[in-house]
Amino acid sequence: MSGPRSSGDVVELRVHGVSSASADQVLGLQQVAQVAGDRSGGFYRPSPCRSDTGAYGVKLEAYRWGDLPSGTVARTLALVFLLPFMLANVAIWMRPANPGSETMVKSLCRVLALTLTVLHVLAVAGVALDLLAWKCMSLPRCLAGRSWLSWLGGRPVGLRLALLALVPAAAVGLLWRLTNRPGRTFEAFRAPEKEVSGFPLGAVGQWDAEPLVGRLRSIHVAAAFATLDVTLLAARATTSRSAGTIALAVATGTVLAVCVVLLCTPPLIDRAATDRRLDGITRTLRTIAIILTVVVVAHVLASPAPWPQGGGLPGYEATLTGLFLAQTTLLVALGIVLLWRRDRQRDVTPLFGLGTLVIVAASISLAVAYSAELIYRVADFLDRDTPTGDGLESVPARAYTWAIYGFFRAVLITLIVLGLLILISRRGRYRAAAKIVEHDFPDPPAEAAPRLRQVQQTIARALFTEKLVPLAVVYSCLAGLGTATTTIGLLELFPSDVIERNIGVPADVVTFGIAFGSWVIAAIILGLIIGGIFGYRTLPFRRHVGVLWDLGTFWPRAAHPFAPACYAERAVPELARRITYLVSRGNAVLLTGHSHGSVLVAATVLQLPPQVGNRVALITEGAPLRRLYGRLFPAFINDAVLHEVGSRVGWRWVNLWRDTDAIGGWIFSGHRPGEPAAVDGPAATVDRRLRDPRDVVTPPSDSVPPPIQGHWPCESEERFTQAVRDLLERLGRPADPTAGPP
Repeated sequence: MSGPRSSGDVVELRVHGVSSASADQVLGLQQVAQVAGDRSGGFYRPSPCRSDTGAYGVKLEAYRWGDLPSGTVARTLALVFLLPFMLANVAIWMRPANPGSETMVKSLCRVLALTLTVLHVLAVAGVALDLLAWKCMSLPRCLAGRSWLSWLGGRPVGLRLALLALVPAAAVGLLWRLTNRPGRTFEAFRAPEKEVSGFPLGAVGQWDAEPLVGRLRSIHVAAAFATLDVTLLAARATTSRSAGTIALAVATGTVLAVCVVLLCTPPLIDRAATDRRLDGITRTLRTIAIILTVVVVAHVLASPAPWPQGGGLPGYEATLTGLFLAQTTLLVALGIVLLWRRDRQRDVTPLFGLGTLVIVAASISLAVAYSAELIYRVADFLDRDTPTGDGLESVPARAYTWAIYGFFRAVLITLIVLGLLILISRRGRYRAAAKIVEHDFPDPPAEAAPRLRQVQQTIARALFTEKLVPLAVVYSCLAGLGTATTTIGLLELFPSDVIERNIGVPADVVTFGIAFGSWVIAAIILGLIIGGIFGYRTLPFRRHVGVLWDLGTFWPRAAHPFAPACYAERAVPELARRITYLVSRGNAVLLTGHSHGSVLVAATVLQLPPQVGNRVALITEGAPLRRLYGRLFPAFINDAVLHEVGSRVGWRWVNLWRDTDAIGGWIFSGHRPGEPAAVDGPAATVDRRLRDPRDVVTPPSDSVPPPIQGHWPCESEERFTQAVRDLLERLGRPADPTAGPP
């Protein structure tokens, strides 16, 4: 296949990062262009052209995917409440690149994800059944002035429980509906060919996730209704252990056991879409669980046995504490598997091999915080003028008090460790930054000293990214310990009593700290909601708050079916289809990916047929492929995968990186101009470092020094133009997959 006859036969297809920039921003074709100054104050001129061509006459085209992870305000807000589920789903993709541990890690991740669904149901049941049906409706003071509740006051306990059991059932139905609908919008987007790459990253977008998601959804719905059954039957069994209660308890336990067994058999549940028998089994299990819930509610309603008086809902606290104990046990088991099976070679095990454990522990910690905060805010509302501190010890289950204490303790200690880490690493980071600045600006004038300090500070802050790895491990260990300490609630002890007795800190101080922690959780949730709204409505703000959504929803739902839908199932095959079309039309394609867009284009290249890859060149800028994704997702992005990407485009690949960038970095070799590369072969020619800023003195045509770009795109820089020129020359002749650039 011959190359393009001219640069006009080349289409530069740009893929933006998590900033969700508009199409004209990605293309650089705004009505005006800044010619001097900075972002605070500058000089602008009309854009020199509004054509569809870029450097050297290539045709510009942009792929804008930024609204796929959010799209609407409602869906963006839904992401806030689905955040624990999303993190649990991301955790399964962070497993080590070790086939020997894959089955065990998948099983443990999926069972831990199931516990989040169980916790969600227990939290809603705690509000509807414990606070409302059991406590509030038994107290005239609580019912006074609340006509929406008083109509049930004085009614039989069984009737109150049966009616308000509809609330957690509706919450399950809402999750079912909310996470079922978005996935269907991506079904029409499939790449032109399948199985074009044997690497797992190439399967993102090719792999039909809907059968697995449907099976997981049925299992989680079945477990959710079974959890509601357990809550009702535990309350009923305190005074009536009739044959019917026992039979229903056995049936409920069987449903939960089958759910766990199915999740612990990845080879079975991950079967292809053609195996419809397993789909029928999971749907039957879901139907049985729903029917069983109807029977349990009818049993509670019709049971003639008396109910106990006072206290909390019988059996609820024991059930909740049992769940926390199960989560702790599963976290310990997951940690043992990851450490036991990790690769012992130096620099081969990213994040100490505990990436999966770190994220799943964070998801559980956040889910526990959400649940506890829901309980306490409703309790505060029902108690009217009762102080929060008194409510901590008198109203909700003690396990939630210990959960808030554990979350607050984990966050507080992590912040302390963060401060110490900043101070301890400061000298080393600034020393390394000073060497970089000295290398880039060897003979600066005296008036450039303030600007040099700014550059040094920026580089030192960017170097702190690597220091976050041990900090994440510390938080995950503290979060797991916080979940474990909730079992102390079974001893009818409160954190304030235990700490005062053993450490000597006054109980009132501890109670105030826990109450303060509760409000901190509320502030965090409120901040996420506000951030979601502004992130949707304000593009610059989204650059900061949208990172989590865009990175988390890149991965298909393989652990938690209630996680937000994966936009890569549309974006990656859609990109592959467009590139294939352009090449079939006679064009060559210069594929440019900034930030997270580099991950999208890497996955896309792995899906391109060989005859298409021969007409494709690749530019990545601010790419987190090696620096972040290689550490966090070692089974999917590693040396072998990156070399395969380079080989598929004939090593027509240039990666531009800066030392001032806290997110992106080098991919194969971090050498600087004039230094030898750390690798051999064509991979040594991929990475090109950009000096940032271009200079530290103010040019005669401007009023301020050139800006520090950091993670911003670099399409306006001369080195980017040089990279385009080099790749255009190489696209002008047949690709040689074994040779580097001339």
